[in-house]
Amino acid sequence: MEGCELDEQTGQTVFLQYGYDGEDFMSFDLKKRMWISLKPEADVIQQEWEADKARIEHNVNFLTQIYPERLRMFVNYGRSFLLRTDLPSVSLLQKSPSSPVSCHATGFYPDRATMFWRKDGQELHEDVDHGEILPNHDGTFQMRVDLNISSVKPEDWRRYDCVFQLHGVKDDIITKLDKSVIRKNSEVPVGAVTGVVVGLLLLSVCITGLFFFIWRRKNNGSRPANKLLTLGEEIS
Repeated sequence: MEGCELDEQTGQTVFLQYGYDGEDFMSFDLKKRMWISLKPEADVIQQEWEADKARIEHNVNFLTQIYPERLRMFVNYGRSFLLRTDLPSVSLLQKSPSSPVSCHATGFYPDRATMFWRKDGQELHEDVDHGEILPNHDGTFQMRVDLNISSVKPEDWRRYDCVFQLHGVKDDIITKLDKSVIRKNSEVPVGAVTGVVVGLLLLSVCITGLFFFIWRRKNNGSRPANKLLTLGEEIS
């Protein structure tokens, strides 16, 4: 495995290493320009490759020149997409008055983000449950962090807030713990209600049409006796 990583904060990182049977076997130390044997079985190969100075210069050239240049080229091509930052929509959710309050952020990019609860400006580590960062269908991400409010007095709610931090964005998104903005998880989305109503209307139309069809066939199949008699006389 060989390649290069670029980070605006940590700089450039290159690597060249080999593995065997799921374990590290040998790696190349760029600063010392030498191969490092990671297993006793690699000692023989390490000595052979150490003697091959042309191979070492080839590796140094790729790690210091070729890989970084190509990576920067690809990053420049896709900069507008790879280096974009999308801020999330942050909301407070709660299933019931006794349930934890979830601070939910969705629609952010990239996935290098952190979110936590604070009290009086200090990050909380107790009564807090951090969820994983999950992907959305549009390529963005979502995450949540729950706060157990069972021991929080109503007058102390204003002392709590949820903080969302996105890599590359200077300003944090801060959401105060406020009952008036909490959305209930148990609420049925408007779209779902609309779908149910439309479905019921279509079902009622189908049932009405079916009854009309049955009534029509029944009436057509039971003509008055005098009319049938008249038809019989005409045929005879």
